[in-house]
Amino acid sequence: MTNTSIVLRTPSGISGDMLLTGLARLSGISNAELSALVDQIGVDALRDCVTIEDTHVDWITGSRATIDLPHEHHHRTLGTILEIIAASALEPRAKDLATRAFTILAEAEARVHACTIDEVHFHEVGALDSILDTCIASALFVRIDPAAFHCSPLPLCDGTIRCEHGLLASPPPAVQEMLAGVPVYGVDARGETVTPTALAFLKAAGAVFGKWPQCEVVRAERVYGGKVFETLPNGAMFFLVRT
Repeated sequence: MTNTSIVLRTPSGISGDMLLTGLARLSGISNAELSALVDQIGVDALRDCVTIEDTHVDWITGSRATIDLPHEHHHRTLGTILEIIAASALEPRAKDLATRAFTILAEAEARVHACTIDEVHFHEVGALDSILDTCIASALFVRIDPAAFHCSPLPLCDGTIRCEHGLLASPPPAVQEMLAGVPVYGVDARGETVTPTALAFLKAAGAVFGKWPQCEVVRAERVYGGKVFETLPNGAMFFLVRT
């Protein structure tokens, strides 16, 4: 699909599972094909863990990923995650993209914790769901093979987020470290609108942040994440376009 581009609009923010869902819908992949793609990661705990279903928020229809994973107590280093990616059966360009995304994230975490990237131990972002989101979003992105990737400025807000390190201010520290050069705007909400996993992927995939390009829309998909904001238009919109 090299004659097409992707346009992403994020009025209530973006997360890794929303990226996976939107790119899956744009690619036209079935749930059976998605499961086969997940198997290529080569991690037994990920088998048959995700389905994409129709849903609605305030009676506006869209899609949402249902992900069922075992709880993990151990942490992973960047090296361990990169070994998983390298040993997977994903195509080389998908491996490269997933590797870039996790490296960008590790560099941000290293700045937050004043350590080297090899000393970073991923907690939430190193969990199975982030490996799933990043690897499958990467595989779907290279399958679509867009000529360009356009993304809206990202919405941010105040509030708090509870995680492995306790109670943190929003946006979380790793997101703060990755925001340089990214246009943002404030919204009337509280909590996390942009996750570290999602922002690392956007940067690794070369997203260009700004207004809509002049284009012809080929396909439009609305997706929802796990959080619903009462004061924002919920969901992210993914468009396949010709420019």
